[in-house]
Amino acid sequence: MNGYRIPARCFPGGLLWLSLSLLLFSAPARSQQLESVLPDSAAGAQKTPTTAAPQKTASQDSGQIRGQVVDQTGITITGATVKLTRDGEPTGQEVTTDEDGKFYFFNVPPGSFHLSFTSPGLETREISATLDPSETYVTPLIELSVAKQVTEVRVELTPEEVATAEIKEQEKQRVFGIIPNFYVSYVPNAAPLKAKHKFELAWKSSIDPFTFVAVGMVAGFAQAGDRWSGYGQGAQGYAKRFGATYANVVSGTFIGGAILPTLLKQDPRYFYKGKGSTKSRLLYALGNTVICKGDNGHWQPNYSSVLGNIAAGGLANLYYPSSDQSTAGAIFGTAAIRIGEMAVANIFQEFVIPRLTPNLPTRAPQQGDPPTF
Repeated sequence: MNGYRIPARCFPGGLLWLSLSLLLFSAPARSQQLESVLPDSAAGAQKTPTTAAPQKTASQDSGQIRGQVVDQTGITITGATVKLTRDGEPTGQEVTTDEDGKFYFFNVPPGSFHLSFTSPGLETREISATLDPSETYVTPLIELSVAKQVTEVRVELTPEEVATAEIKEQEKQRVFGIIPNFYVSYVPNAAPLKAKHKFELAWKSSIDPFTFVAVGMVAGFAQAGDRWSGYGQGAQGYAKRFGATYANVVSGTFIGGAILPTLLKQDPRYFYKGKGSTKSRLLYALGNTVICKGDNGHWQPNYSSVLGNIAAGGLANLYYPSSDQSTAGAIFGTAAIRIGEMAVANIFQEFVIPRLTPNLPTRAPQQGDPPTF
C-alpha cells in the first residue's frame, strides 16, 4: 500500500476497514508459517532479494520557465496572459503575471517550447526556445508595446452630393467639344436630381454661348423666310425674331426641364442605353419620348415633356404677332411635332452623339439600367 491510508469514513460503520486491518496484521504470521513448511531450497529462493534497475522518471528531467513582462516604458504589467505550448501537444498551459509582472511554469518537460504574451491594448509578443533537462530557463525581459491603432475612415457622399458631382460632369458634355449636351446621362444608375439640379441644368443650357449662336441662326432663317411676318424686316424685325426664338428655347427648357419635372418628380434627362441589339436600342430611344425615369428610379409616362411642349406652345401666343398666333388645335399639333422631333433626337443620342462627344464618363452597367424593349 506504500503507506497510503484509506480513511475509515469511506466505508459504512468502519466494518470493512476493521476487517482489512486484521488481515494486514495477520499477514506476517501466515508468511512465517508458510516459510517453515517449505523446503530450504524454496525458502532460500523466496528470501533471495532481487535488484531492479532504477527507472528515470519524467519529473526528474522536468525544468522551469520563468520571466518578467513590462511595457515599453519599463513598467511591469500585472495580469498579462502567458501561454506555453510545446510541439506535439494539442493544448497548452496559461498563467498570468503577478503584481511584479513575473510568471512561472513548473514541471515542464524538456524540449522545444513556445511562449506567447498578450495584454489588452498591447501588441502580442511571441518567443520560442528549448528547455534542457532539469533546467530553469529565464526568458529575456519581455516588453509589450502599445498596439497600433488602425482607423478606417470611409467617406460616403450623400445622394445630393453625388447628383451634384454628376451634373458637373454632364455640363462638360459637348458635341464636337462645342455644342452643349447637358440633358443626357451616360451613368445608368445616376443619382436622382433635386429641384435645384433641374433648374441649374435649365439655366446653364439657356445661357450657354452656343445657345445664343443657335438662336441667332434660327432667327436669321426665320427673317429670310419672312416667318412671323408681323415682326417686319430690318434690324428691328430680326431682334423681335431673335427674342421670340430665345423665348421659345427658354420657356421650353424651363417648363419641360425644370418646373414640371420638379412638380411631378420626374427626371428630364435621357439615359443612354448603349448596349443590346440595334433593334432594342432603337425601340428604347423611341420609347423615351413618352416615358422617363422618376425621381424614385422607376420608369413612368413622361408627363413633363408632353405637357411642357403644350405649355410652351400656348405661352408663345403671348409674344407672337396676332397674325401668327396659334389656335388650340395648332398648339397640340405643334406639341405632337415636337414629340416626333424628340424621337429623332433620341435616336441620334443613342447611336451618333456619343461618337462625336469627347471625354464621356463611362461606368459599367449596374442596377437601375434602362429597360430593354
